Parts: sequence; C-alpha cells; structure tokens
Amino acid sequence: MLKLGPYTLPNPYILAPMAGVSERPFRVIAFRLGAALCPTELVSAQGLMRQNQRTLKYLRYDAAVEKPYSLQIFGGEPEAMAQAAQVGKAAGAQLIDINMGCPVKKVVRNGAGSGLLCDVPRAAAIVRAIREATGLPVTCKIRSGWDARTLNYLKVAEALQEAGCAGLALHPRTREQGYSGQANWAHIADLKRHFPQLPIIGNGDVKTVADAHRMLDVTGCDFVMIGRGALGNPWLFRELTGGPPATPEERCALVLEHARSHAEFVGDPLGAVRSFRRHLAWYAHGLKGAAHFRSEVNGLDSPEAVEDSVRRFFAGADTDPTAPPEEPEVDYRAALG
Repeated sequence: MLKLGPYTLPNPYILAPMAGVSERPFRVIAFRLGAALCPTELVSAQGLMRQNQRTLKYLRYDAAVEKPYSLQIFGGEPEAMAQAAQVGKAAGAQLIDINMGCPVKKVVRNGAGSGLLCDVPRAAAIVRAIREATGLPVTCKIRSGWDARTLNYLKVAEALQEAGCAGLALHPRTREQGYSGQANWAHIADLKRHFPQLPIIGNGDVKTVADAHRMLDVTGCDFVMIGRGALGNPWLFRELTGGPPATPEERCALVLEHARSHAEFVGDPLGAVRSFRRHLAWYAHGLKGAAHFRSEVNGLDSPEAVEDSVRRFFAGADTDPTAPPEEPEVDYRAALG
C-alpha cells in the first residue's frame, strides 16, 4: 500500500516541487494526467508568517483536484516554520513538505534549504515544531549532503524519522553539485535499506517511463519524484499509469488550456504571456519547427496572439527525430522574490 501519513496514493509517481513551475495550473494538469501527488513550489515561511500578499498567492489550489494538497515551505527557524505551517493549514494544506535541498544562495545563507543539512538538530526541531503546531503529516526533501566530503543523508534521515517525519524524498546530488552531474541512485537504495519502514521518495534524472521503472527496481524506493522530465510532457504521468502518449490534437488542446489557466492564475495578461514562454518552449521541444516557434512566441505580447501561434504550431506538429536531447532550464529562484 502506497501511503504518506494517513493518505493512500493511487500510484508511486509524484511531481517534484519546482519554483516557478509547480504552480496551481501545472499541478492540476499533472494530477489529471495521473500524478499521485503534486506539492507546491517552495513557499517562504517568513512570507506566510508575515501574511505577505504575494506569498499568500502561492497557497491557491484546486480543492476538487488536488487531493491531498501538499504545501512545501522553506525556512530555517522552527518557530517561524511552525507558524507558516499553521497559515498553510488554515488555507487547506493537508501535508506539509519541508524543503531541505534547495541550493540557491539566497535560501542557504538564511539557514534554509540545503543549509539545514549542516544543522541536523535544527532540521529535526523544525519537523517537531510543525507537527506539534498543526497535527499534519510532515514530509521532507533532502540532498545527499553539502558536498562530496559530507554525505550525511543517513544521519539526517535518522534524526528526521525520530522527529516524526512521514516520508523522505532524496535528491542524490550534493548542494555543491546543484543540478549538474549525475544523480547517485545508490544513495537512494542505501537510504531505503537503512530505513525500511520510512516511505522513501527517489528523485533525480528520471526523464522517461523506463527511468521511473528502473529507479523503483534498482533502489527499492516507494515513490518516484519527477521534475524536469515532466516539463513540456505532463503526459509522462499518464504513460506511467498505463495510458498512451499525447496525440498532436491532445497536445494542442492542453497547451491552450494551460495558457488560459496560467493567465487566469497570474492575473496580468502581459506578465502571463511572458512567464508562459518557458512552458511553450518545453512543450515544443522535440517537435519539427520548434526553434522557429520559440522565436515567434518570444515576440508576442498578447494572449490572443499566443493562442493563434499555438494552434498553428501544435495542431499538426510532428516529432523531430533529429532534435538533440535537451535539459530544460528551470529558474529555481523564480519564486524566491
């Protein structure tokens, strides 16, 4: 049985919380296509605690689709994190996820994200404080360590389990690596061997159905978290649950739907057009004429013009067998202010 806290999930495939990407419109799409869980992008505990209006907007979710609703928060102080979690619970959060892996300097220098890997007692204290303040199940996302000389994921996991962590996601790169190099899946397997009763979520370098199946097989993890592999291809979750890949017609319809829901979510037509360009680039990757399409939409400034361009391009776009592999670029600082 696939459980996180009191929640039974329908399959082991989870959308990763990505700043500037895992906003409500994309989470809803991923849920509908088969993702079992879609945590929010990382949300500032300080912003929630201070009731910052910009930060509070990140709490918006679709109660009819997002079940359970998992809110990821980041911060370095147990009291502030507990207060932020209470704000999240009042807004509907059913799971609280703690970011202990973000490598961005702005986060780390405040003792949050990967900075918590260097202060294990404080990391555990944050889990306890949130559980006591909210009564909600708490999950955490960590890295293998600060650098290759300090691989302390087992020590961190032990402390978090003792503090009552309901599930632990491991991105098996160090903070020093950032998002470069190869994820060391052996660390995920090692973590599961040492903590067989703790739900373990593997993360890193999962781009295809075969990758996800291989991670489950070789590491023994309970869940697979998919980040960059889902960008432009949320149908990956449907394929993982036995469904077909997207047809050109489906792709076109979903891109249009995503563009409209993104515009509604952002609330500013020009701002929405600009911020949606990266999604359009991800959706177009691997299709014939993608470079020309990207160039075209980068010059557009109205939702209507974007929709016309999307219809022309996606309705009949075929796969380009000569397209080189691409690592989607994600601005992990986008939601940090």
